[in-house]
Amino acid sequence: MKNIQANIMNPKVDFFFNKAEKWQKEFEYLRMIVLDCGLAEELKWGCPCYTFQESNIVLIHGFKEYCALLFFKGALLNDPNGILIQQTENVQAPRQARFTTLQEIVEMQPILKSYIYEAIEVEKAGLKVPLKKATEFSIPEEFQHKLDESQALKIAFDALTPGRQRAYILHFSAPKQSKTREARVVKYMQQILDGKGLND
Repeated sequence: MKNIQANIMNPKVDFFFNKAEKWQKEFEYLRMIVLDCGLAEELKWGCPCYTFQESNIVLIHGFKEYCALLFFKGALLNDPNGILIQQTENVQAPRQARFTTLQEIVEMQPILKSYIYEAIEVEKAGLKVPLKKATEFSIPEEFQHKLDESQALKIAFDALTPGRQRAYILHFSAPKQSKTREARVVKYMQQILDGKGLND
């Protein structure tokens, strides 16, 4: 068993497990569970990411309050145990299984494996999460006013890719106060007019 594990552990990923100050035992146990399911181990976004035929299946990551196994297409999985969490209402496809103790992970091992195997089947079947279009997100009124006032801004915004439109809408909607939302819109108006995305 040890030898098989050693063959599929990717040394590039070891640094993530070695540098972890928190959740180290939990991370290592999650790693063992995922590798047991026959996925390839890679390092993506600075985290251990597990793939099937180069498609992302799950990712291990940690936060202050919990560590988690992120299922990239979690929205498509049956969740009979009710363990999958949508991080925020705007997260469309991924879902997290969260843990705060090693014991939790040990006890959930068979459940986690069944979810991972189902995630692999979802990938094999080529299923895709139907993503909301940018037009289905509500545009904050502060931004809508600017679009109504400026034909050039409306044309420039409509010309952006749906992903860029969505990023702007979510960014402008995030603050609770109208004044802050307005400030964000003003800050990025020129960037939209230049045909650039939020992070370009």
